[in-house]
Amino acid sequence: MLLVHSLGGSPLELKFVAHTLGQLGYTVYCPLIPGLAGGTDVSGLSTWRDWYGALEQAHNDLTEQCDAVIVGGISAGSMLALRLAATRPEKVHGLMLFSPTLKPNGWAIPWYFRFFSLVQQKWTARLFKFQARNPHGIKDERLRNFILDSVNSESSTMPDLFARGGGLIYEFRRLVNNVKPLLGQITQHTLMFHPRHDDQSDLVNAMVLQRKLSGIVETCVLDDCYHMVTLDRQRPIVMERVKEFATRLTARFEKLRAEEAIISAANRGEGRGATP
Repeated sequence: MLLVHSLGGSPLELKFVAHTLGQLGYTVYCPLIPGLAGGTDVSGLSTWRDWYGALEQAHNDLTEQCDAVIVGGISAGSMLALRLAATRPEKVHGLMLFSPTLKPNGWAIPWYFRFFSLVQQKWTARLFKFQARNPHGIKDERLRNFILDSVNSESSTMPDLFARGGGLIYEFRRLVNNVKPLLGQITQHTLMFHPRHDDQSDLVNAMVLQRKLSGIVETCVLDDCYHMVTLDRQRPIVMERVKEFATRLTARFEKLRAEEAIISAANRGEGRGATP
């Protein structure tokens, strides 16, 4: 299992998914993507191709150990997961998308953010800095306060942690523009979670993907959490569906591999018995 964190986030966002799958015996890799992760691109010079290159390397490392790989991503990380599925169809065997984001258009996104789409040069984009607003993707107030208290106890200030530089947003937009034309090529079985009242990315993001993807798409719309579905109130529902989906896909892959082995053995037998 290969898991991709969000824009300005960290692998901790997916720790419960990783723990759940690890308990089932799966190999789970949730790398820190330089430039995509919070605090790893202070200069704002990294590009989405740098992020994708790091994900490709992580995928290469995992395929050396595993016969089948399911790729998951949360928020902006889902765009990288989708691109990997499109460009490496034989080596990505399923997808899990958590609050997939084509456009930051949730109810907590400031109205004036839409004007950022007029910025067409990265040097101009780097002049902007966007501060995240409450509830920071977490509906559970106790959990949100715990996270904020933890942040305040660290050396980094809360605004520094939750801020998104314009250069980062600009590169994310370029990534989405690259991925959109590839959506129809993605045939992998997909499990998708999205909150009905997402504060960061509206439910329409999931609806677009459901229409555009070419494979089977199972969509779970959550009614009592916000953007960070892997951490928030309905996390138990998400984990149960993740376990069931991974088990089902793995069983299907093993069955196909067994059938291919039988056919291959039969073909070899026919070849030995053939008359020249």
